[in-house]
Amino acid sequence: ILDEKGRKRQFGSVAGGGRYDDLVKRFTGQAVPATGVSIGVDRLLAALREKGRIGGKAAGPVVVTVMDKARMAEYQGMVVELRQAGIRAEVYLGNPKSFGNQLKYADKRESPVAIIAGSDEQERGVVQIKDLILGAKIAENATHEEWKERPSQFEVPRAELVSKVREILNGQD
Repeated sequence: ILDEKGRKRQFGSVAGGGRYDDLVKRFTGQAVPATGVSIGVDRLLAALREKGRIGGKAAGPVVVTVMDKARMAEYQGMVVELRQAGIRAEVYLGNPKSFGNQLKYADKRESPVAIIAGSDEQERGVVQIKDLILGAKIAENATHEEWKERPSQFEVPRAELVSKVREILNGQD
């Protein structure tokens, strides 16, 4: 494998074990039969990556933005639903006054999706889903008019939140 400076390195075993009778005796004074095993998780992950058995980096969590602090329980409920479906998710816990800061936070966390649900959306029983990966791709080459059309942000019925997020995440693989 390559180390952090790009040099080729060979690493030793990934796991090892044996008998440790004398180790126990050293600390307790009693001869106690003992065995043990150790796994080098870092080495194991490096070997699996090198063999192509696991991907590189996990995607960041879906970020549920906060439009109204009084509705925090509802936002937490969305996170619970997403997590129960096996989707990493979290609520933005910073100062919700600046929506732009919430999206900057999602970018910093490398989030693939942001959920937006203000009082207007709540009244209509919908949520806004912002595909941040698609949005970044569009922003690279889009004209101002194309960007304003925002095909990366759309509205769905609240009941379809999990299925639509899963659809986006599966399309990014």
